[in-house]
Amino acid sequence: MKLQRRKAKVTNTKKKTIVCFGPGPMFKGGIANYNTSLAKAFDKLEDTDVHIVSWTQQYPAIIPRDFIDRKSKVDQLEGTGIKVHYITNYNNPASWNATIKLIKSLQPDKVIFQWAIAMQGIPLAYISKKLKKLKTTEVYFDLHFVIQKEGSALDTALTKAGIKHADAYIVHAYKTADELQVLYPHKKFEVIERGAEIKGDVIKVLKLYHPVYDMFKPDPNFDVAKAKKEMKLNKHVFLFFGFIRKYKGLHNVIKAFAKLAEQRDDVSLLIVGESFWSTLDSKKFSTRIKNAAFGIAKKIFLKKQDDERDYNPLALVEKLHLEDKTFIDNDFVPNEEVHKYFQVSNSIMLFYLTATPSGIESIAYNFNMPMLATNVGHFPETVKDGFNGYLAEPDNIDSMTEAMIKSIEKPIDRQHVAATSKDMSWINYANEILR
Repeated sequence: MKLQRRKAKVTNTKKKTIVCFGPGPMFKGGIANYNTSLAKAFDKLEDTDVHIVSWTQQYPAIIPRDFIDRKSKVDQLEGTGIKVHYITNYNNPASWNATIKLIKSLQPDKVIFQWAIAMQGIPLAYISKKLKKLKTTEVYFDLHFVIQKEGSALDTALTKAGIKHADAYIVHAYKTADELQVLYPHKKFEVIERGAEIKGDVIKVLKLYHPVYDMFKPDPNFDVAKAKKEMKLNKHVFLFFGFIRKYKGLHNVIKAFAKLAEQRDDVSLLIVGESFWSTLDSKKFSTRIKNAAFGIAKKIFLKKQDDERDYNPLALVEKLHLEDKTFIDNDFVPNEEVHKYFQVSNSIMLFYLTATPSGIESIAYNFNMPMLATNVGHFPETVKDGFNGYLAEPDNIDSMTEAMIKSIEKPIDRQHVAATSKDMSWINYANEILR
């Protein structure tokens, strides 16, 4: 079937060449998964030639973190025609010029940049400015944020420069579109929904959604009861999943769960994810040098509260005596093992301090899992209280505990979750960009 589909691409009209710029599948994290999934969606469409143009190093060399996925075994691009080019090194401006030369040689119809962190503003501003001069190429920025979660004045300046040179933007929430207008008050934007056309001489802002990940699927042969027994989980399981970052509010999740555990003996908290700043061997000399240099840079450029390297919410588990009701896997989870944690759980915990559309939320949709989220950012747009989840007030532990109690006493129908996400596919997303 694959060969037949490829033949159809050749015999039909002229192919459209698409470049998805962002981390390739050798990297770990949501943006790598996102960029790879988007490329795969384009590849499934007829008459497309798809390229991932990727970083080799995404950040300044002083950052003390390992960004490479060294655990996942499944080849995410197997069976596709996608070409991957690892070429762009943040720390080597010569590679930026090489990136421009490569993309120009591909003569793409569209280049979609993944924008997820202000720190990348300098190289992306340079690359996108050069590409925007191409007459036959449209430059898109797929915005995962505009106002950064732990932002500073420097972050705002880097964002303003980094995403300036675009023919169009993609946003996943109206909040992001509003922030874009605030960032560029003199530019004329028009936010359009799916299927709509822009009117007049304005910059298109395509309001879409965070697609539901199809790379993470339930395993019908997975023995849920056995897994719950092995992890010593009780009947009602609340899942926190993903990188442990302060803005995700794990400290509040644990505090709210502690209040719930005082009232019920049939609940468990499942915490699965890597501590973001603890991926390198702290004993190594190179790690100590990176930590020292990064610490100095943080003090110079960021507000004091933005340095979260000492953030350790897991200590609360012992402090609040929750060891017998909590299972912790404090490590990066290979892609092929993600499903088991979602299949043993009843609700996903999204008690974020601030929020832009969440990859964890997207994964949960693929398992039809009800959401427990704070009333911040885009969550009021996607989490309908009492329908596909429950909303809690931010930084209000009592409200969060109440949401957890509701999820037990008035359980969400998982078909409601499925209904929420039924049109949020990658194919629909890719088709909207190509229109």
